[in-house]
Amino acid sequence: MTPPMTTLTTTGSDSGSAAGDTLTRDALAVLQPGFDGTTAPDWVRRRLGEGLASVALFGRNVVTEDQVADLTAQLRAERDDLLVAIDEESGDVTRLDVRTGSSFPGNHALGAVDDPDLTRAVSRELGRRLAACGVNFDWAPSADVNANPDNPVIGVRSFGASTGLVARHTAAWVEGLQSTGVAACTKHFPGHGDTNVDSHHAVPRIDVDADTLYERELPPFRAAIAAGTRAIMSAHILVPALDPDRPGTLSRRILTGLLREELGYQGLIVTDGMEMRAISGTYGLEHGVVLAIAAGADAICVGGGLCDEGTVLKLRDALVAAVRSGELPEERLADAAARVRALAAWTARARGRADTAPQPEIGLVAARRALRVTRAGAAAPLDAPVFVAQFEPERNIAVGDQTPWGVAAELERLLPGTESAAFSGEGAGEAALAALKGRRIVAVVRDEHRHPWMGAALDTLLAARPDTVVVEMGLPQAAPRGALHLATYGAARVCGVAAAEAVVAG
Repeated sequence: MTPPMTTLTTTGSDSGSAAGDTLTRDALAVLQPGFDGTTAPDWVRRRLGEGLASVALFGRNVVTEDQVADLTAQLRAERDDLLVAIDEESGDVTRLDVRTGSSFPGNHALGAVDDPDLTRAVSRELGRRLAACGVNFDWAPSADVNANPDNPVIGVRSFGASTGLVARHTAAWVEGLQSTGVAACTKHFPGHGDTNVDSHHAVPRIDVDADTLYERELPPFRAAIAAGTRAIMSAHILVPALDPDRPGTLSRRILTGLLREELGYQGLIVTDGMEMRAISGTYGLEHGVVLAIAAGADAICVGGGLCDEGTVLKLRDALVAAVRSGELPEERLADAAARVRALAAWTARARGRADTAPQPEIGLVAARRALRVTRAGAAAPLDAPVFVAQFEPERNIAVGDQTPWGVAAELERLLPGTESAAFSGEGAGEAALAALKGRRIVAVVRDEHRHPWMGAALDTLLAARPDTVVVEMGLPQAAPRGALHLATYGAARVCGVAAAEAVVAG
């Protein structure tokens, strides 16, 4: 799940069903709401006693790991088998390290190394940290094959553009995480990699034939199922070859026909964020939730924005009303709720499973191994302060705007006196030149190939200063250039550390 487009501030009522009613409890059980604050709100505690079985944590709920552990303990005082979910992919999409940048490289860096044992070790250490915080359900990994390099929302969140590579690392990631007792949620089924539309804003459409989908998009999900993934997340994408009418999250053909019946998957099916515009802007939030459960989803993610009690009650009541009107079969809602409770029971049994020794440096080890360096002739080591020009693209909503990235902080530590500034848009190169004060430039870019203004800025810098060092922290699709070019395959904090070390070493 990724953060949404809108803040939800609707209101609801407790009318229409007693708190202990089975139907009402089932309707609450399938919801996975977020909430505001760093302590457990009274309304969340109250609804846990009435059947709510899951909550979701986002960056706004995280200050420190000790604080998260206290928060989850408060929640479990109300319900011991509570599912506490988080959107922690590592790399660019991090919630646990939202204020510092991730201690682990993301999928694309791990795919660049292509060592499944390393991927397994990284996800195992991540799982150990999550479990220590009381988090037992991670909406990761992304199993999307990044077939379209212009994809605005997947990119470095994917292990790569090769189906086989993505499949083997998806399986390794699932195995590593779940060895710690934290449930994995493989996403975004049936594959979000071949699109240039972000489902936070609209409904993406993937116009390829069924053979391509089966050969390219589905093998990573098959690998995840074989590895025992406890959950799979649906994508809000329209795939006409599978269902010409409804996006994956609302498609019975895709969730029940393909995933359940054809692929034989029997674990939990979770939706991506239902307040994303692909669903809420097209079907409406309440109607979309009913359609998703009817299609075969078991759990509803909602509340990447501020989700309040009124929203939860409205969604609960919409599900109850749909059952009573005959729109949603009661047995389908009961089955969905049972699957949520079954996963909660698995996590309760698996609690404390992480008995391996901590590997706090494994993320940096992986980032160093992923780094690719291209030299144009002999690049001299840097031993004097530099000027870091960071070219800032608009961030996608999945990444968010809270998490720092780049190499400036580490270069300021390694080369005291180093200065930095961020630049964007037309004229960014000229602005950077005007600010450098004669120092050597380290230019930091993110997906240069997707941003013409960024390429133009590098043209300007390199024409004036051929000794410029270029650090690409997104997809390295553009040709390497600069006296020294470094590709990190992601913008995690550890990727910046690895790049800064290499810049200083020349």
